[in-house]
Amino acid sequence: MGVLTRLLAGVIGVAGAALFGGAAVAGAQPDGAQPAQPDPPPVSHSVNVFAPVSLPEYAVMDGQWYAFATPDGLTCVLQRSGSYGCSGPLPGAPNGANLVSGGPGVPGFARTDGDVFAVVGEAKLLPPGSRISYQTVSCGTDGTVTTCEDSRIQSGFVISPAGSYIINGGRNPLLDRPEGTNPFFN
Repeated sequence: MGVLTRLLAGVIGVAGAALFGGAAVAGAQPDGAQPAQPDPPPVSHSVNVFAPVSLPEYAVMDGQWYAFATPDGLTCVLQRSGSYGCSGPLPGAPNGANLVSGGPGVPGFARTDGDVFAVVGEAKLLPPGSRISYQTVSCGTDGTVTTCEDSRIQSGFVISPAGSYIINGGRNPLLDRPEGTNPFFN
């Protein structure tokens, strides 16, 4: 290696060290403040993370429906026909809705004069952290948030103290993403 090449390499090395060393000082946090942390990965609404319960234990209406109650006062059903829904207090639902139901299409909200699922009687409580599933429909609760989803059409609903909403029908946010993005990292 020639003298000129070694000289240039040395100058570039010193300049690089000064540049990167200065960046480290400039990037230091004043007064011991912690550096900003990256955003956490998005939360999935999938109820399939919950433990399944025994389906026959929740059978009602001569085995044609499966019903459960939630700690926050909902009565929810899954029908063998593919329909599903929940009735009761739906925080933040449009127009004061007290019913959300779906199947075989995308769910929707409605207002009724009474509990449309009262016919099942007193439904068995679904324990927090569990789900009930029949064919492509699963409903579950963590004790505060109740979610039902139909994996066949990628739609469903979420009922939570922060609000109630319909899961985007026909789109799975874990699969339908812009090219080059990852659903678990920003």
